[in-house]
Amino acid sequence: MSVLTKNHSLFTSESVGEGHPDKLCDQVSDAVLDYCLSLDKDAHVACESFASTDFLLVGGEIGFQNITIDNAFTKQFNAQVEKIARQVALDIGYNAAEIGLDGKNCMFMNRLHAQSADINQGVVGQGLEEYEGQQGAGDQGMMFGYACNETPSFMPAPVYYSHQLLLKAHELRHQGVLKYLRPDAKSQVTVEYDENHKPCRIDTVVLSHQHAPNFFDKDDKKDHELLKQSIIDNIIKPVLEPTGLLDENTKYFVNPTGRFVTGGPDGDSGLTGRKIIVDTYGGMGRHGGGAFSGKDPSKVDRSAAYMARYIAKNIVAAKLADRAEVELAYAIGVPEPVSISVETFGTEKVERSKIEAAVEKVFDCTPAGIIKTLNLKQPIYRKTASYGHFGREGFPWENTDKVEALKAQL
Repeated sequence: MSVLTKNHSLFTSESVGEGHPDKLCDQVSDAVLDYCLSLDKDAHVACESFASTDFLLVGGEIGFQNITIDNAFTKQFNAQVEKIARQVALDIGYNAAEIGLDGKNCMFMNRLHAQSADINQGVVGQGLEEYEGQQGAGDQGMMFGYACNETPSFMPAPVYYSHQLLLKAHELRHQGVLKYLRPDAKSQVTVEYDENHKPCRIDTVVLSHQHAPNFFDKDDKKDHELLKQSIIDNIIKPVLEPTGLLDENTKYFVNPTGRFVTGGPDGDSGLTGRKIIVDTYGGMGRHGGGAFSGKDPSKVDRSAAYMARYIAKNIVAAKLADRAEVELAYAIGVPEPVSISVETFGTEKVERSKIEAAVEKVFDCTPAGIIKTLNLKQPIYRKTASYGHFGREGFPWENTDKVEALKAQL
């Protein structure tokens, strides 16, 4: 155990690589979603995927709004879904059974079906008379968004650095620089915070990466020592040394079981939506419980979580608070959120109630308003499914274009 300075604390977050079995399934589900949106931007999709030894399955519901479904379309659609699912596995590096899955030759099953008409009518504005013509929320529930000023991405340091480690490993594996790496991987970073909740050092780094057998030497013990030093030298230090948070007391655990050859779906089954904390804030912010991958933006589980992040990030970027957590809550079929709340953890620079009032004026949090503001009816989702949905540039919910509008309200 670490000996902490008085009033200091530790916080740990993890990430998983694109080849983790659950992440494989997230990517398959989002790739199917992207395909549906490329056919019909108004498609309603809830696609789940499952992977195990030599097996890949997709299932769930799909409702096309602007396409006439006939036998010819269904046949072509199903063939393309299978092609997409297999290609995702191959792109990740699952091209042989001994690696964890053979995307080209594994068994594949498709159990997608049409969306419930009961759900669809509320979403498209054909439900209760008082909401006629207005897009309602695709489900009930609460969604959270979080931002802080402890990293340039406005993300908590533990999860941000956990993602960065695996992004570096991803780069070196796909470039063939570290030829012994295989697709499955996990990381974990423990950050020490000072009395002002600012990161002051990295206490512990854990990185477990699937590898080829006997890649350095025929002796397993020596193999592990060489692998550990290689990962520290090529991945951990290049990513974390520039932060200035490593010190002589930082602890490193690399493949702490000593061997990680069996991985991917052959080592453990995978399922869409099982890495919701990895997808968001590493546990630093609260979570409403809904997964993202495989869901089109009519599902507020996804779109409202993106909106909550967008709001929180703009609050912190506007320097209205050092940390902000935004909650949005909805009733199925109802356009307006049932509540909008902002928590700033005592770091606010103006009254929290005033920030909350400004948020309600600046941001349209109806499902239709969210989709329009963030331009969510585009096939952009497969690339969200690995290394976090937040804290990476290029996604519209990461823009800070509402800073001046918020300031103007205050």
